[in-house]
Amino acid sequence: MSKFISAKIKMKSSARLAAVQANYMIAVGQLPVDEVIEDFVQGKIGRVAIIEEPEKQDNNESFVELGPIDTEYFTKLVRGTQSHKEDLEKSLNRFLHGQWAYEKMNTMMQSLLLSAVYELSATNDVDTKVIIQEYVDLAYAFFNKNEPKMVNALLDQIAHAIRG
Repeated sequence: MSKFISAKIKMKSSARLAAVQANYMIAVGQLPVDEVIEDFVQGKIGRVAIIEEPEKQDNNESFVELGPIDTEYFTKLVRGTQSHKEDLEKSLNRFLHGQWAYEKMNTMMQSLLLSAVYELSATNDVDTKVIIQEYVDLAYAFFNKNEPKMVNALLDQIAHAIRG
């Protein structure tokens, strides 16, 4: 199935992953947005993923190199998320409570949700279901099954509120 996915779509998916990683780095390291964007665009950071079970790989490497990213889309996602962060957090807080309260979440989950909500609110040329599925897939890459289920339900609620 994946062999039928266009290079353009793969690059956009990679841009989403890179944006989540960049937003995480900015938050944790309190790094300048432009510096982090430039490092990702130049390939100085990012572009690799850790393999959880390297013994199942032919080459026994513990990482895999990722494909190219849509740098324009990546930049839009990171800059947009960072410049609207306060509003995005307020939006998320309207939908989150209890054990899933935004303040209780780790920084990776916060970065993922901020990126997703920004993309849902700022992008009209990508189908809502595609955006939600992409971020649910990213949640599965970083978390166990409860978190991706929460991401799916939350983004669906937010999408209905934003996009109708």
